Amino acid sequence: MTKLALIVAMDEARGIGKNNDLMWNLPNDMKFFKEMTNGQIVVMGRKNYDSIPERFRPLPNRENCVITRNPTIEAPGCKVFHDLHECIDAYSNDERTLFIIGGGEIYRLALETLALDELYITAIDHTFGADTFLHEFDETPWKKTSIQTQIPDERHAFGFTIYKYFK
Repeated sequence: MTKLALIVAMDEARGIGKNNDLMWNLPNDMKFFKEMTNGQIVVMGRKNYDSIPERFRPLPNRENCVITRNPTIEAPGCKVFHDLHECIDAYSNDERTLFIIGGGEIYRLALETLALDELYITAIDHTFGADTFLHEFDETPWKKTSIQTQIPDERHAFGFTIYKYFK
């Protein structure tokens, strides 16, 4: 049975992006993302896929899945699905973790409809004026632990804490 996880970075207002792009450069958060998803399955919406610079598509060392309603979309090197649940079902017997990596609509669907096993949420100590946000969710059934903290330094203009949510 595939483990289902969600991984996201958000600002203090739950902002996750603006104009289909990241609003920050936090190398240690990106390193965490790469380490967690390496060798796993990543699932993203088509807009999130489009926001990844072409030279990084598909994300290396991961099986990439793109969710889109458009039947003519092509995503070279990725598997394309037209429904989030169709994608999840395709990997139901896979040993790897399936990571939901965005964007906003895919996160919302995952939080509302999937039986997620883990959440990895990077909370950035700043507000960026986002136009896309992480959907509110009920934290009551989750246990939460801090797994990494970064203070501002020469490589990180903003501090952040990475939290793991689990049941």
